[in-house]
Amino acid sequence: MKAFSKNQLQRYPVYLKFFKTLLEEGKTCVSSPYIAKCLGYSEEQIRKDLQAVSKEPGVPKKGRDLERLVETIEKFLGYRDSTTAVLVGAGHLGQALLSYPNFAEMGLSIVAAFDSNPALSGRKVGDKEVFPIEKLPNLLPRLNAHIAIITVPAASAQEVADAVISAGARAIWNFAPIHLIVPEGVVVENVNLASSLAVLSHRLNEMLSKE
Repeated sequence: MKAFSKNQLQRYPVYLKFFKTLLEEGKTCVSSPYIAKCLGYSEEQIRKDLQAVSKEPGVPKKGRDLERLVETIEKFLGYRDSTTAVLVGAGHLGQALLSYPNFAEMGLSIVAAFDSNPALSGRKVGDKEVFPIEKLPNLLPRLNAHIAIITVPAASAQEVADAVISAGARAIWNFAPIHLIVPEGVVVENVNLASSLAVLSHRLNEMLSKE
């Protein structure tokens, strides 16, 4: 199986959104130089990325077929196969994710949420019911959810991770600001808001210092 770097994988959703926009504008083909001009990636990088997921070469002076590119990248990212997930931690961030309307386009279906706050139990957020955290071990296997989205405070995140893994989760999308320790065979993707903000602030300061 071909190995993909994290940075490379993160570029494919950017390509996909861009290609869909071009299709909506009535375009049928796109070239690597044009993608590079619009997205700021190098032409060599773009060619390598697209060749890694598509065996069809581009046509000289025309580029690649946009519909085929969209289809290929969606299949590669799993957007055409619905993946079931549960969310643990129905606070402000959790509720925002539960209400996000575009996950379905990405093949992600959040079917339920869990929280330790009794005031949230039985409520619906974004049409998703919030269950008491105590019900997670029994409900998660019945929901056939392979992904657990963790949006709890850092102090609770490892305990929650242990619980969802014990209940059968094979992947964790972690929004808690903590490094999770998981056994082999469980995939973790960390969303580190502090790191993203640090990168943004540093790049902004660099830009301002040059003005």
